[in-house]
Amino acid sequence: MELTKILIADDDPLVREAIKKILEIFGYQVTAVANGREAMDTLDESFATIILDINMPVMDGFETLEALNRENNTVPVLFLTGAGSMDYALKAINLGAYDFLTKPISDLEMFAVKIKRAIEKRMYILMHKAYEENLEFEVKKKTKELVIKNKLLDDYTRQLEENTINTIATLQIALEEKDPYTAGHTKRVTQFGTMIGKALGLSSMELHTLICACQIHDIGKLVIDVSCIQRPGPLSSDEWERVTQHPEIGYNIIQPLQFLGREGTIILQHHERVDGNGYPGNLLSHQLDPLAKIVTVADSFDAMTSKRSYKVNKSMEEAIEELYKCSGSQFDLEVVEVFANLLRNQ
Repeated sequence: MELTKILIADDDPLVREAIKKILEIFGYQVTAVANGREAMDTLDESFATIILDINMPVMDGFETLEALNRENNTVPVLFLTGAGSMDYALKAINLGAYDFLTKPISDLEMFAVKIKRAIEKRMYILMHKAYEENLEFEVKKKTKELVIKNKLLDDYTRQLEENTINTIATLQIALEEKDPYTAGHTKRVTQFGTMIGKALGLSSMELHTLICACQIHDIGKLVIDVSCIQRPGPLSSDEWERVTQHPEIGYNIIQPLQFLGREGTIILQHHERVDGNGYPGNLLSHQLDPLAKIVTVADSFDAMTSKRSYKVNKSMEEAIEELYKCSGSQFDLEVVEVFANLLRNQ
């Protein structure tokens, strides 16, 4: 069993040796030095207590205790003194001394009790420190576990959201593929929207939202009969009313999916006009989501340049001219200008 270590600092070799032998008889491992400087050089965390003489050369007991305080040392200090001065006692107490030992030592029993109490305090300090360190370790451990679990949950949620978007987009594409005139529409609108978004310097989060909205912008057509747009000739008023319902229906499909809140708004607004004459809400430019204005331009450009049963498709330049012509009424001018520059420079 390892012996409890005690450090003694006293400039009187006779006193030093006498106390050392007494403590060794009590079963302690003792290291004895001649002054405070030697004590500072020797002291480490392995010592249970330190006994300091007050009057010593090089560095006295008070100076040594002050130095220990600056280093935040928690080893209890017992002052060894033959001078019963009240001033000494008050100064020692103010500096944080644990107790006093008088020399010569006449009461061995009291001497042993004071040493034992100082050692017990040291053990308490070490136990409390170990508890705090263990508590800190456990807190860090639990925090790390929580971070990992939250990341796994975030990854799962993100994957679930992506799978949901992909499923909806797949259904929309499947609907388009039934009609040779609309096949590839979603893919192209997404490509055009992404080009515009990057050119406008959208943040990664906004760009992600824009891409998702492009991928599912016509989801409302899944639940209404839009076969009328596949045949030549103008639509009847009933047919037109049916077709204009798809943004609102798409919005209602997406609305329960809270993570697609903004995407739902974009779907609802992608047939609005900046002059307020669009559908379904007759919203003005300042009421529109900026990303919806991008989808409107991308969607309209693809509609103009793709072959349809009811019209002749326009060339790229003709479609650009139409976008400019309708800027300020149907389309946002800034979006049109950015998109036109991209198309002409690609």
